[in-house]
Amino acid sequence: MLTVDFSRFPLAPGDRVLDLGCGGGRHAFECYRRGANVIALDQNAEEIAEVRKWFAAMEQAGEAPEGASAAAIEGNALALPFEDEYFDKIIISEVMEHIPDDKGVLDEMFRVLKPGGLLAVTVPRWLPEKICWALSDEYHANEGGHIRIYRGDELLGKLKDAGLEPYGTHHAHALHSPYWWIKCAVGVDNDKALPVKAYHQLLVWDIVGTPVISSLTKAAERALNPVIGKSFVAYASKPNRVEPDRVEAGRVEAGRGEAGRGGADRTEPTAAAGAPGGTA
Repeated sequence: MLTVDFSRFPLAPGDRVLDLGCGGGRHAFECYRRGANVIALDQNAEEIAEVRKWFAAMEQAGEAPEGASAAAIEGNALALPFEDEYFDKIIISEVMEHIPDDKGVLDEMFRVLKPGGLLAVTVPRWLPEKICWALSDEYHANEGGHIRIYRGDELLGKLKDAGLEPYGTHHAHALHSPYWWIKCAVGVDNDKALPVKAYHQLLVWDIVGTPVISSLTKAAERALNPVIGKSFVAYASKPNRVEPDRVEAGRVEAGRGEAGRGGADRTEPTAAAGAPGGTA
């Protein structure tokens, strides 16, 4: 079950991709299938060991194109063990709501992302998350749990403050919001409750059901995503650098234009970073 929409976050074969806070590795696996050179990073050693096993199984099964590579490593999101401007793409999915220093994480991602590179970040959406918090402290108030609820404009503002340029947003997983509301109401760990079991079966049908059932559940989710989508997804690019000699040439040209106009309306050249086409 992917949260990132790869039509809005295009990958090219050979792209270096970081799945930061990869968890079970769902986005890392998809990037590997698409021919990327993937590094899945998480601080949880058990999850990294499991992701590493799946990468090996995918390689043996020939699920990734020739030339693609994948590695799973333990690491700290606030001190990434990579050189500056190393990655073409970065995904951080359902992670930032857990980390007290979210600004520090954004600064690190900006550092290791190439100019012109893309970032996809997903967090729990404000309204569904607010309902979960109201129904259950157990849902969020635990070690490593959720420590904040983002509003969409707040997250976009933090991306901009980090030097990134947002270019699209959307919501995802609307069918999962009622599921978590039910779990919060009956007990987060009470998977045997009849309403939880019944709704879980609906989610299973959505993933592995017959084509007719899957088409109905997916249509329902598309319709409900703008209203109760469980995740808020934002895409941003890192601005391209302008070479110093080009900046100087632009200033000279601007100066000539100023002279030709008698000194009126002087404007300094600015660097425009091209973001991928299409917005949510």
